Amino acid sequence: MVRVRFAPSPTGNLHIGGARTALFNWLYAKAQQGKFILRIEDTDEARSRKEFVAEILGSLEWLGFSWDGIYYQSGRSALYRGRAEQLLQDGKAYLEKSEKGEAIIYRVSPQKIKINDLIRGEIEFDAGVIKDQVLIKSDGTPAYNFACVVDDADMRITHVIRGDDHISNTPKQVMMYQALGFDPPYFAHLPLILGMEGGRLSKRTGATAISEFRALGYLAPALVNYLLLLSWSPGENREVIDIREAIKLFDLKAVNKTAAAFDLKKLDWINNQHLKVMDVEKLTDEIIPQLIGRKYIPQNNFDRSYLVSLVKLFQPRLSKVNDFCDWADFFFLEEITVEPALEEKFLKTDLSREFKLFIQRLEGLKVFDVAGIEACFRELAAELNLETRKLVHPIRVALTGKTVGPGLFEVIYYLGLGRTKKRLLKWAERSC
Repeated sequence: MVRVRFAPSPTGNLHIGGARTALFNWLYAKAQQGKFILRIEDTDEARSRKEFVAEILGSLEWLGFSWDGIYYQSGRSALYRGRAEQLLQDGKAYLEKSEKGEAIIYRVSPQKIKINDLIRGEIEFDAGVIKDQVLIKSDGTPAYNFACVVDDADMRITHVIRGDDHISNTPKQVMMYQALGFDPPYFAHLPLILGMEGGRLSKRTGATAISEFRALGYLAPALVNYLLLLSWSPGENREVIDIREAIKLFDLKAVNKTAAAFDLKKLDWINNQHLKVMDVEKLTDEIIPQLIGRKYIPQNNFDRSYLVSLVKLFQPRLSKVNDFCDWADFFFLEEITVEPALEEKFLKTDLSREFKLFIQRLEGLKVFDVAGIEACFRELAAELNLETRKLVHPIRVALTGKTVGPGLFEVIYYLGLGRTKKRLLKWAERSC
């Protein structure tokens, strides 16, 4: 049975690179009906934090990656010590004393080491340039490579799928497998994720932690979809894919060898594609806490059906869940602000007569609905011999404080006659 593992260190939040590694391990396990093991590498007591463990586990759960077992290296010290002493007794390791304590060192023998990387093909290493490796540090804690080998062997890991920044660790670990009498697992090294301008992805280019992307309003399925595309393609130039279908198509050998560039605009586009087809009730549930946080709606006793209608109005345009509060604020604010530049461009011309006539037409509607609003607007524009755009843009800015948004007639309908009249009269009277 295929058994893979994801082994984060709780010295920080789960970032994009780690999440992509977790995804490919989880996906491969699912595709092969195998097991996905989670291992928390927390032997560094000075840097490991419980809050980072909680953040990593929470982010993995949010992304949808369930695991088939979880281990903490901090509780496995006796196992590491026992394996190291075994190598010491076999003459494959030696003691090195210092003021801090006694370390156990593995003696590297010159040799050629070949691995058949499932992504990169055959790679050959010369162990002659590798120095002797620490197994147990002088403070009694295991060294990274040794703990990895002992754990992977003990957990019966069949495939080690990780970033290619770990390639240099591979020959060191292969030697330790052989010294302990274990068969090495298959290795697959994923390409790095770079920023758009080259170089490794970093906080300087924006969010990097999964929890940050979640807070910004990205959907878990969209983020998973995008992480897939950074190193793999479902074929046929497809870019939007459901994870359940990806499981059926995934082939580890089809993963790209070259580094992938993280394109935030592409992520926004994919997130928009997922938002478009999201159940509007669920999307509304995502938005409600933000509206409450901004005090746009009360904690309780708000008109949910009205809110769902507004969410549906904006849904096709949203790149992120958070966009709604920014773009639809004029529906919740008593007074809106029009920036001076927009006022100068769209409301400097005296449109008091046109605004008042439009209000009269709206008040005269027998049925106040989108079709009726549009009909009376177009009739007025025709009678005044005005191009519709010369009236549409000023009215939109007067009502919303923005130049773009949903259809103007839908905006007027959901604002209602009272607020529409009040906001248009404000500018009509100012012109006078």
